Amino acid sequence: MELLGYIASVLIGISLGLIGSGGSILTVPVLVYLFGVEPVFATAYSLFIVGSTAAVGSIGYLRKGLVDIRTALVFGAPSILAVFIARAYVVPAIPKEVVAISGFMITRNLLMMVLFAVLMVAASFSMIKKSGPADESNAQRDFNYPVIVIEGLVVGLITGLVGAGGGFLIIPALVLLSKLPMKQAVGTSLVIIAAKSLIGFLGEHQLSATNWSLVLSVTTVACFGIFFGLFLSKKIDGAKLKPVFGWFVLVMGIYIIMKETLFNH
Repeated sequence: MELLGYIASVLIGISLGLIGSGGSILTVPVLVYLFGVEPVFATAYSLFIVGSTAAVGSIGYLRKGLVDIRTALVFGAPSILAVFIARAYVVPAIPKEVVAISGFMITRNLLMMVLFAVLMVAASFSMIKKSGPADESNAQRDFNYPVIVIEGLVVGLITGLVGAGGGFLIIPALVLLSKLPMKQAVGTSLVIIAAKSLIGFLGEHQLSATNWSLVLSVTTVACFGIFFGLFLSKKIDGAKLKPVFGWFVLVMGIYIIMKETLFNH
């Protein structure tokens, strides 16, 4: 299973490099089902893996001037705050046994995995849906600060709870609210994901229990994957592959919901 886990880790990086999002949505399922990591730890490990991979991937965009620093700060600052608070205070406050409904016990692990699966299903629809032609102009009209800040807080909270980078939420927000061209939105998104995920990881209350051997090995493999993804992005239109990946994420999300709620009980 570990071999499959490392193969899947390459795909995480390839997806981030090729379509700018989606890879992080696979990280928690890979850690839980292929490496046998408990969901709470998996969401924490995911923050480091996704953050490091996104940081590596963003270097090329920074060199090409495809990162909007102002947007990264306005969106990223509240997002970083939210993810840090979520990992340091919200997640530890969730009891191991949340509630019993008609004899069915909803545990913290079950809640985390179902929340993550629901997020996967939501993400899949945004990937499957055909988007209109990207506005490649550099003009930024109606830079809506309050809405961008609120969006940053929401994405940060989601990231903190389930360990996903949230690129599928960030990129549309940057294009629609900040009027960024698509390539600049992808580069800015990677910087935001890197900052909020890595700083959020520092807020993890069980940081000392981290399995660094596993985390660093998966991170290294995913980083190789993102380089390959960036190389492929020059030869393949990532927009054409995005719906295919979306269907895969949808199937995975439904499978996790069924596995956690039906097959395990």
